[in-house]
Amino acid sequence: MNDSFGDFNATQTATAGATKEASGEGIISLLIKQILDSPEGNFKMFDVNYALVCAVGIVRNIETSSTKITYSLEDHSGRIDAHYWLEEGDAINAPDVMINNYVKIYGSVRSQAGQRVLMVFKLLNVLDPNEICTHVLEALHSRYKAEEYHAKGDSIASSGNNANMSASGFSSSQGNAIVAGLDSKQLAVFQAIKSKVSDEGIHRSELNSKFSHISASEMNNILDFMISEGHIYSSIDADHFLCTL
Repeated sequence: MNDSFGDFNATQTATAGATKEASGEGIISLLIKQILDSPEGNFKMFDVNYALVCAVGIVRNIETSSTKITYSLEDHSGRIDAHYWLEEGDAINAPDVMINNYVKIYGSVRSQAGQRVLMVFKLLNVLDPNEICTHVLEALHSRYKAEEYHAKGDSIASSGNNANMSASGFSSSQGNAIVAGLDSKQLAVFQAIKSKVSDEGIHRSELNSKFSHISASEMNNILDFMISEGHIYSSIDADHFLCTL
C-alpha cells in the first residue's frame, strides 16, 4: 500500500521533517504509549518538534456523531481515541474502517478531559501485516535518530550548518521542492498558512479575508487540494489549518 501524500512520504519524513523550531515540522512514527505520555500539541523528542505523529493499531471501537467519528485505537503499549472531524455532508466520504482491523493514523496530539487524543489528518487501512512490524521499527528508528540529532546539534550549529539541515540530512531547499508544484494562488495560500504563528493554525475565514480576489468556493478547492496532497492539515476543527512542512 502506498502511504505517501503526493511527494510527502511518511516513512522518509519520520525524522527528515524534524526541526528545533517551536512550530514543529514533519511526521514521527510512535507507539501509542509515547503519545499518551506526551504534552498537547507538537510532539517533542530530544528538543525536536514534529507537527504530526503516526500510529498503527487495531480499531477496538467506533462511535459516530453528526460532527465526528471517534476510533478507539490500540497497540501493545496502550489505547487512545482518535477523532475524525466531519464537514457537513461528509459522512459518506469517511474512511471505510471495520472494528478489529488494523489502521494507520496520521494526526496531531490534543488533550480532552485530561486525556491525550489524536486529531486525525489521514487514516489508512493496513492491508499488509508486515506494516505493523515495520511501524514498530520506524518508531525505534525515529527515537534513535532524534537522540543522534540532539547529540550532534551543538557541533552542527558551531559549523554553521544547522539552519539548513534536518535530522536525517534533508536540506531546507529539498523541503521547499515538495511544494514546487503549486500554482501561484495555491502557493500564496500555503505561505499564508505557514506564516501564521498559532498552535491552532489559521482559520478559513481569515484566509478568505486575506485573499479577497479568491472566491470562497475556489479557496475551498485550494484547501481541499493541499490537504489531499499532504501540504496542510486541519487542526482543532475542519476550519483551522496548519502546514505539514
